[in-house]
Amino acid sequence: MTRVAAVDCGTNSIRLLVADVTLETGELTDLDRRMTIVRLGQDVDRTGRLAPEALERTFAACREYAAVIKDLGAERVRFVATSASRDAENRDEFVRGVVDILGVEPEVVSGEQEAAFSFTGATKELTGRADLATPYLVVDIGGGSTEFVVGDTAVRAARSVDIGCVRMTERHLVRDGAVTDPPTEAQVAAARADIEAALDLAEKTVPLSEARTLVGLAGSVTTLSAIAQDLPAYDSTAIHHSRIPYAKVRELTEWLLRSTHAERAAIGSMHPGRVDVIGAGALVLLAIMERTGAAEVVVSEHDILDGIAFEVAAG
Repeated sequence: MTRVAAVDCGTNSIRLLVADVTLETGELTDLDRRMTIVRLGQDVDRTGRLAPEALERTFAACREYAAVIKDLGAERVRFVATSASRDAENRDEFVRGVVDILGVEPEVVSGEQEAAFSFTGATKELTGRADLATPYLVVDIGGGSTEFVVGDTAVRAARSVDIGCVRMTERHLVRDGAVTDPPTEAQVAAARADIEAALDLAEKTVPLSEARTLVGLAGSVTTLSAIAQDLPAYDSTAIHHSRIPYAKVRELTEWLLRSTHAERAAIGSMHPGRVDVIGAGALVLLAIMERTGAAEVVVSEHDILDGIAFEVAAG
């Protein structure tokens, strides 16, 4: 058994997992799993740079995580940075800050590496289940990008495309510097067209139509599950391995895209940092389900963090 710490820093959130991993049995036991909305990718799509205030929010979360890692005595630490820090001109400033706080250099992984981590984390528990057919299509809808990976017990093909919930919101659902509340039909149509073009791109690499089970990861999908179940508060146990039928995803997406900020914020399971971007995230999932013909999505709370933890334990 090896005690490890995995940090996943994306466009919208930064997350920590400290866990005991037993490679021989494939068992992973959580000691601490937490998430902080830092919006590192704030305006990156427009400016090409990480904003000073976004960096400071991220570094504040890193300082909190460093204390947790020290208290729990993790033997190995790995920090993976994804879409926003891949795209930014000033990513060296981000790297230096992380090294100063956590003592490890963030690995700015490719979208394909990110997808492989997500696949391992999401499917390790599903292997051998008679009620779920393979191959799996794992989709990780992040803030800046969405990763697609098809495989059985191993990855067959993977592709990352730039249609995350933050990127789609900032690109299409903003007017005069503020999120349109609610967005216009024209804005939604523009976002949908952008998503469809990205799916065309993904399909050149990943055989989406071959998948038999759709597995959805990350905050947009897990939040949709919480809303679909009418949970009074976010409950990862109830969300993990829940299933959302296509009809429910469509219903919720349509409601989220015509709701006001106040209506979305009043949802007990909604993280405040997702209120303005959940509509775009739901739209991405809906488009994927329509493209693949998936009757439902299996929701997983285990994702890239778990995949990173297994890799860290394996050395």
